[in-house]
Amino acid sequence: MAAHDFDVLIAGSGLAGLCAALHLAPTHRVGVITKRELEDGSSTWAQGGIAAVLADGDSFAAHIQDTLEAGAGLCDLATTRFVVENAPAAIAWLRQLGVPFTLDGERLHLTREGGHSARRIAHVTDATGAAVQRTLIDAVRATPGITLFEQHTLVDLITPRKLGGSGHRCLGLYALDGVRDTVITLRAPQTILATGGAGKVYLYTTNPDTATGDGIAAAWRAGCRVANMEFIQFHPTGLYHPHAKSFLISEAVRGEGGRLLLPPSAGGARFMPEHDARAELAPRDVVARAIDYEMKRHGLDCVHLDISHRSPAFLQAHFPHILARCAALGIDITRAPIPVVPTAHFTCGGVLTDLAGRSDLPGLYAVGEVACTGLHGANRLASNSLLECMVFARAAAQAIAAAPAAELPELPAWDDSRVTDADESVVISHNWDELRRFMWDYVGIVRTNKRLERAAHRIALLQGEIDEFYAHFHVTRDLLELRNLVQVAELIVRSAQLRRESRGLHYSRDHPDAAAPAAPTILVPAMA
Repeated sequence: MAAHDFDVLIAGSGLAGLCAALHLAPTHRVGVITKRELEDGSSTWAQGGIAAVLADGDSFAAHIQDTLEAGAGLCDLATTRFVVENAPAAIAWLRQLGVPFTLDGERLHLTREGGHSARRIAHVTDATGAAVQRTLIDAVRATPGITLFEQHTLVDLITPRKLGGSGHRCLGLYALDGVRDTVITLRAPQTILATGGAGKVYLYTTNPDTATGDGIAAAWRAGCRVANMEFIQFHPTGLYHPHAKSFLISEAVRGEGGRLLLPPSAGGARFMPEHDARAELAPRDVVARAIDYEMKRHGLDCVHLDISHRSPAFLQAHFPHILARCAALGIDITRAPIPVVPTAHFTCGGVLTDLAGRSDLPGLYAVGEVACTGLHGANRLASNSLLECMVFARAAAQAIAAAPAAELPELPAWDDSRVTDADESVVISHNWDELRRFMWDYVGIVRTNKRLERAAHRIALLQGEIDEFYAHFHVTRDLLELRNLVQVAELIVRSAQLRRESRGLHYSRDHPDAAAPAAPTILVPAMA
């Protein structure tokens, strides 16, 4: 077996990718590529926790119902039941690995978040993702069956069609080695995309810089359908501060009594009860639109989230990470409210998969935020995302273990003999900035037909420039990410234009009412 031949390739090192690697490593030779370090994915940034029915008086039926209500009629019932019923086992697996969940006596401490009818969020104070990732990374680094390719960026999936032949399956992938500045060929009969979402398509996002939609774009180019790309979840409460890039204030702050207020300049009143009977515990799309409305109504840069009525000891115990980060920026949350704004947070749509994570392309799986499993529908319920990563990583690993052996052809090396080094990299940074700004302005929390048309026009112009750039110059990580973001932006806008109603996270002034029947938006590549 060649050095770059594996039984399974995994693109991405967040919770989904590392869980899949650990499940497969005892029986498979696994290669994991990640475009920076293992710690740099979105999972590390997740504050809230993992939803699971663990409390007396709670039930699978209640968790399923809460998910369906948040999803605004678009959740797949079979998927939702599958994920919810596998949640307790997922938590138990993490505990066996040593994740230090916050306890209440000898039992897990469970908090509550918006849209949940019960306390069912297992967490590690207010930094659950970081704690889980540290545990998984230590386990992965100690597992001999896993080979890590850090500083490697997915260039494209390899299919017979890409090689000029016939047949329909994934053969592996090309990856840019960021240290050696060369593209390597990785071959495997099974490939898992666990590349996360596409938050960086927007100007303001809670996502890390790595969230550039790489897996969604690569799967689309390889002939896979994508679904529900119009449903971009905006977290209601990103910290508003010039030095607080991508820092979110966990929904658990509102779950523990945090109240949204207008700033004193606008009267200082609490406003959520006027928008929804659930007030601060309404689903995220409701809260984000309410904040957006109040900001535009009063001409505000932000609103305030106040948790100062809870004791300093309580805040230190439950939100040490948020308390410390705010304190470093001069905000004492034990005495003063937190300035917040909505910010792009989660990609509810993605590569269409079945209950084993299989995509349309044989040999290719998608797990986590890159995928559209049907769980989230038109709006993700809080703390269902890390859960989805774990349940589908295990399901994909089981499907791969049962898959028949596949003979693969020899794969050619990447050919860049006819390209040159770019002499104007400023074009990439300018296009990146332009894309993120018009997506924020035209394809944000509130949309109109005209805004979507303007965005589509600009995307078409950018795609032409970037395709020309890609064809004539050596690939760089910045170019690859920009190429993927523009492709994902096109998918978001096209999906939004097809949904001629308002539902969940998609709100259109031109179509303010929901239409019947509820149906997913499924896009099919021309080559499919």
